[in-house]
Amino acid sequence: MLVAERYDKIVQLVNERGSIRVTELSELCQVTEETIRRDLDRLEQAGRLRRSHGGAVSVKEQQPEIPYFEREIVRADEKRRIAEEAVKLIRPKERILLDASSTAWYMAQSMPDIPLTVLTNSIKVAMELAGKERIEVISTGGILASRSLSYIGPLAERSLDAYHVDRTFLSCKGVHLERGISESNELQARIKHRMVGMADEVVLLADSSKFGVQAFTHVAELSGIHRIITDYGLTPELAAGFRERQITVTTV
Repeated sequence: MLVAERYDKIVQLVNERGSIRVTELSELCQVTEETIRRDLDRLEQAGRLRRSHGGAVSVKEQQPEIPYFEREIVRADEKRRIAEEAVKLIRPKERILLDASSTAWYMAQSMPDIPLTVLTNSIKVAMELAGKERIEVISTGGILASRSLSYIGPLAERSLDAYHVDRTFLSCKGVHLERGISESNELQARIKHRMVGMADEVVLLADSSKFGVQAFTHVAELSGIHRIITDYGLTPELAAGFRERQITVTTV
C-alpha cells in the first residue's frame, strides 16, 4: 500500500467510526504503531483528522448540524416508513416524547388526533401537532438551535427533568453495537441523554445508514434502548447483535 493510499484509508476509517485507536489502525493497515503515529501527526497538520489520546477522532463529525430542510429530504422514504411504524406503538392517553429529528416530525404528521400528551424540543413537531385538537403539546423551551429548529441547552434539559413519559421516540447520528448511540453536536447529545433516562420505553428511530457509525459525542449505551425501528438495509448480522442485547428490532 502506498503512503497516500494509507493516508486515505486512515481518514476513511476515522470518519466511518468517529474515532479509532492506534492499535486498530496498525492492524488494519499492517504497519507499526510508530508509523501510524507519524501518519496521524501529518494528517492532523493537514486538517484531515484530530489526534486524541491513543488514537484519532474525526473532524468531519464536528461540523455544524445539517440544516433541517436538508435532513427532511435525505432518505425520506425510509424515514416515513419508520415513522409510520413507530406511530403504531402509541396508545390513547399516553405521555410520549418526540425529539427534534426529521423522523419524529414525520411521526407528528401521521399521528392520529387521539388524546395524548406530547413533550418535545422541536418547533416543527409542535407546529405539526398544533392542528390536532385532542393532543396536548408541551414544549421544553431553551436556546433555539436554528439549524435543527430545536430547543437545547440548560433550560431545555431542566425542563425535561420535570417530566416522566411512557415512551421516548428519538433518532441520532450514529448507532454502534459496541459504542452505543452518538450525536455530532454536544448540546444535542446532552438533551438526548436526558430523553433516554426519562421514559419507560425508549424507541430509537434510525435508518440503516446510521448503523456502524460512531459520531463525535456519546449519547447513551445500548442498555438504555428498548426498541429499534429501522429499514431493510440493516444487515441480519447487526440485527442479531442488537437482539442479543435484548433490544426489539423492527425493519420496515
